[in-house]
Amino acid sequence: QVHVVESGGGLVQAGGSLRLSCATSDTVNTHPMAWFRQSPGKEREFVARMTLYDRNTDYADSVKGRFTISRDSAKNILFLQMADLKAEDTAVYYCAVRRTFTSSRFASNYDYWGQGTQVTVSS
Repeated sequence: QVHVVESGGGLVQAGGSLRLSCATSDTVNTHPMAWFRQSPGKEREFVARMTLYDRNTDYADSVKGRFTISRDSAKNILFLQMADLKAEDTAVYYCAVRRTFTSSRFASNYDYWGQGTQVTVSS
């Protein structure tokens, strides 16, 4: 069983920054991982992903230029640095791990999820 634990969420004013962390059991170095988010009444949506070997990154258009995904291979942590936050970024943010070696933008393709961390942006 893969354990995934997100942290770093909180309340921030619009224009502010937060850094989310995702601690896992070594999957940062062995499996593709991604960040998703879900707002009340909405489906879970893709935010950012990093490929396993070449560390290429991919972002949803809504966060491109504001969010940065990265990883600390030694500490097995995946990060999501969020800047210039907007009210519409308010959501529960989830970290996900996929068992296969290719990454994906689709939540249904991921096998392990954390409990989520709440991000609230006040306008």
